[in-house]
Parts: sequence; C-alpha cells; structure tokens
Amino acid sequence: MLIATDPTTGVVVREAEAAGPDRVEAVLAAAERARSAWWDLGLDGRGAVLQAVAELLRERTEPLAALMTQEMGKPVTEARAEVAKAAWCFEHYAEHGAAYLAPETIASDATRSYVQHLPLGTVLGVLPWNAPLWLWSRFAAPALMAGNTCVMKHDPHVPGCAHAIAEVVADALAARGAPAGAFADLPVETADVAAVIRDPRIDAVSFTGSARGGSAVASVAAAEIKPTVLELGGSDPCVVLADADLDAAADTITLSRIINAGQSCIAAKRVIVEASVHDDLVERLHDRLARLVVGDPAHESTQVGPIARDDLRRELHRQVSETVDAGATLLLGGELPDGPGFFYPVTLLTGVTEDMTACREETFGPVMVVLSATDADDAVATANRTPYGLAASVWSTAERGEAIAPRIMAGQVAVNGIVKTDPRLPSGGVKRSGYGRELGPHGIREFVNAQQVWVGPRRD
Repeated sequence: MLIATDPTTGVVVREAEAAGPDRVEAVLAAAERARSAWWDLGLDGRGAVLQAVAELLRERTEPLAALMTQEMGKPVTEARAEVAKAAWCFEHYAEHGAAYLAPETIASDATRSYVQHLPLGTVLGVLPWNAPLWLWSRFAAPALMAGNTCVMKHDPHVPGCAHAIAEVVADALAARGAPAGAFADLPVETADVAAVIRDPRIDAVSFTGSARGGSAVASVAAAEIKPTVLELGGSDPCVVLADADLDAAADTITLSRIINAGQSCIAAKRVIVEASVHDDLVERLHDRLARLVVGDPAHESTQVGPIARDDLRRELHRQVSETVDAGATLLLGGELPDGPGFFYPVTLLTGVTEDMTACREETFGPVMVVLSATDADDAVATANRTPYGLAASVWSTAERGEAIAPRIMAGQVAVNGIVKTDPRLPSGGVKRSGYGRELGPHGIREFVNAQQVWVGPRRD
C-alpha cells in the first residue's frame, strides 16, 4: 500500500494499491510494444508530444501544485513554480532535442564516417518525493525526446502526484496520436524495484535519491550490465570570502537553504566563511532567517513549510541536538515545536567544526550550518573534505571565484549566485553524489547508443 500523509496535519490523505505482478507485466509489455511506433514519430513528432505535455502542465498548475502541497508540504508558491519549471523542461527538449542529437561527422579513412544517437529502449526512472514534478521532468523529457520509452517508479509517499503526472502524459500522447505505452507510472513497492531493473525489457535506469538507495540500484543494474545515471545526496559547501558582497551573499544563501523547507540536495548546507567577515555574515544571516514565515504551506504568505515526514523530522532534530551537544552555538531554532504536523523551526548553528554531526552528515531541513575558515585555501580545503560532490557556491570577485571553481570537487559551481538546476545546463555529481548528468545536451545523451557508422569505400 502506498500512503500519503499530509505533513501539515499528520493525517493520512491518500492510499493507493501498489502494483502487483499483473500490472508490472502490463506496463512493461506496453512499453516494449510502443518502442517502434514512438521512434517512428521522429524528432518532430516526439517534440510535439513534449510540447503538449508542457501545455497541459501549465493548464493544470493549480491542482498539481495543490497535490505537492498536500502530499509533501511544499509551499504553494514554490509548488506553482515547480510546475512551471517542469513545463519549461519539456519545452526545452522539444525545441533543442534535435540539435542535441544531431549526427556528428568525424573524419576517418571512410568515404564518410559519423556518430548518430539512437535510443536504448525503455528507461526506468526511480524518483524521490522532494520535487515530484521537476525530478520527473528532467528524467522523462530528454529520455522521451531521444526516442526511449519511459517507466516511472515514483516515491511511495506521493502517489497522488505520480497519478497526476501519468494522466498528463497519457492525455498528451492521446492528443498527438502517439502510442500510449511510451510512458507509464509503475507504483511498485521499493522492495520490488530490483526485479523491475532485472527485467530484460528495461534497458537503463535513472535514479535520484540517497547514496544508500543509489548504491543498491547501481549494484543491481551493474549486475545486468545496464547503464545508470545517479543523482544522489549532497553536503554542498558555500564558500564566502572576505571580498564578497555580504548582503547579496546573505540573501542568496538564505534562499538556497530554505527552499522546500531545506529539503533539497543542492541547498547550501555548509556555509564556510573567511574568519575576517564571519561575524558580519552571521549577523546578516540571523536577521534574514529570523524573519522567515513558517506555517501552513497552503497559505500564500508561507515561506517555510513542514518537513515531509515525521521520521525525517526526528532525524533532523537528532543531527541538530548532537551538534549542539558537541559544542556548536545555537543562535536560532533547534527545538521541536508542539502541535500537529511535522514542522521544524528555521535553525542557525555557528561554531560548527568538521567532526560535528551537522557537518559530517547531510542535513535535510531548514538548518543552516556555519563554519569559520582562516583564509581562502582553508575554505576550499574544508569544502572538499566531504564524501559528497554534488554542487557548491563561491562568493568573492567574479575573477577569483572562477579561479577557485576548478579546485572544488563538485559537479557544478555557482559563482556569486544560487546553485540551481536548469534545463539548458548539465547537472550531476561526483564522489558519493553520483555519476552521469541530467539536463542540457549532456543529459539527453546519457541514454542513447552513440552508434559509429563507417561508409566505404576506404580512402587512402
């Protein structure tokens, strides 16, 4: 059984039956049957379907946003923005997919030689709860545009979102006369995912989630020799140097940390500040964090909603408590509130050192951790002392920030700006944050066969 609990109230709002063997078979068989017809639509035909998906997403913004707010607590203003961003992703690949997949001519001893990009078959997307529509779009839009069929296994805590996504794509496929099996929702229990990966009708896997979950998925896929893309957790550093614009940095760091109540892999999780400006920045951060409105995510004025589940809130509080017990200074928040729902206060911890829990572990909530560094070299070294390598940011002059970027072990670095994902640019991590890339031209080429074609006769 898949169960959705409203994190604002703690009340179960939706239950759905998990897919059994018959439904699994029907979905995989339909995807297999749809392959040829989906490929035969060509880039223009598939692009038209993607445009139809985008149009339907925009038309259904309010009900889709309400589902996210209800099932995982996303503030409604952020939820609407997520629907718009998902629509943009489909529009982007509809418009640019053909260019990204264009054959590449490579000179050789052939009369003509080139590489063309062909679909692998059916891609399984295993998705988390924290951005139900955006994370689906960045898996599905490029994979579908490349000619693959897609099967989505969404998080069991957002069954309403998953069903609504499937309805949007089904309606878009029907509107353009495309094969219905090109995309399907497969709501299996987590324990049943391995068997789906092993099925010979699944050709590749895209996984977004924890490092532990990614390791399990990668192990099964590797045993079957199936390609994977893993977008895993992060403990993203934000390096603030003495020559930074502290007001601009404080504004952006605050926003980065509290989007989705801090439940984002690419949020600024470790703020590493050069000692000479440490106190000045902390004062600015405290002022901004203290003014944030925490409350019912259905209200337009709410900036920080609840944590998605009670077990996640308890885990977050453990991390904060252990860090304070180890000697960190609690400047704001840090106490479990009374009342219904899974709310957690905006929290600011300073005096944090690298051996403390909130620095060693990924924190998934509105908890800002500030460390002090003696200078730029110390800050960069601290930023890199983590098993993760998803994203990072640097605040300094633009020239100095760009010089520092290649020294940071992360899949993306923002200089004087917020770390974000964008359909135009590749996103992904290194180390325990995963491998492969989503989005941009790199993302659409993850699940293709880069087929070399050599045409004779041979030339001297």
